[in-house]
Amino acid sequence: MAVHSHSDLLNWLQGEVQHYLPHEIMLAVWGDFGSNFVWYDIVSALPGIRTAYLDPPSLFPLLRELHKRWVDLGRMPYASGVDKSGILHQNSGLQCSFGRALQGMRSSLLHGICDKRERHDCLYVIFSQKDKLDNSALSAMEILLPYLDTALRRVAPLPHNPPLLRVVPESKDFGLSKRESEIMNWVRMGKTNAEIGNILCISSFTVKNHLGNIFKKLDVYNRLQAVSKIV
Repeated sequence: MAVHSHSDLLNWLQGEVQHYLPHEIMLAVWGDFGSNFVWYDIVSALPGIRTAYLDPPSLFPLLRELHKRWVDLGRMPYASGVDKSGILHQNSGLQCSFGRALQGMRSSLLHGICDKRERHDCLYVIFSQKDKLDNSALSAMEILLPYLDTALRRVAPLPHNPPLLRVVPESKDFGLSKRESEIMNWVRMGKTNAEIGNILCISSFTVKNHLGNIFKKLDVYNRLQAVSKIV
């Protein structure tokens, strides 16, 4: 509960959490993996390993592979080590500082949370220079995951490239009015109802009503699904 900023999160993860989950990099990914609409954030003390420096085109295959493995294993915590070539198989194809850093990692551990209300998954992956993360680390990950998730939700993600999207022609308006299209453009940029209201000089309550109509037209249940469908 003491985590309020990205630096607080870094200090916590690199501090007492290291005793239970030794790692150099933590990658957090959340969104709708099925529709290829995900956001990500990275927390690391290593130089140059920052969210802004990740390469979305080469990153998404890794995220999809990690999420698929987690689902295939029954959404349980999973640890892996280096392959016969001596490197983590996850770093193949990553042409960025993150990919280069993974070449020095010897093990990884992943787990996630299925958000039933927002209907998306949140995946957390740690990468370590230790040769092996044992069963105690798996147990620690399962116990600490709710706290990791809570801490991350208290912190605004650092600026980075737009979410990984598959864009369709802009002419497909799904029957949205001009005002509804304006609101969805701001929703796509991550603006809250209050922020959109200030931008468009309307109340946040009016924005909420517009979003309700938008959800009906798009046949979706939340903002994430709405953005995923229109892009």
